[in-house]
Amino acid sequence: MLLGQKIKELRDTHGVLQRQLASLLEIDTPMFSKIERGDRRAKRSQVVQIANYFKIDEKELLTLWVADKVLDAIEGEDEFKQAAIKIAQSSIE
Repeated sequence: MLLGQKIKELRDTHGVLQRQLASLLEIDTPMFSKIERGDRRAKRSQVVQIANYFKIDEKELLTLWVADKVLDAIEGEDEFKQAAIKIAQSSIE
């Protein structure tokens, strides 16, 4: 949902409609709406297209995209998620 929130913020700031970005991504507006709400995950290439459209660093949006994937993976694992994140973080450092 982090990515979706950022996309909505960018759209609102620039006065862009969902249907305009949906057209850019070659998907229908309902599917784009699901991406923005966090009900569906955007493809990596779509994230890059959005970053290019708004002329922002694609790393910013891709970082949010990956963070959403991590949050999805630990959803519902309340007992273990903090420890799991610490272990994962130490293994990538």
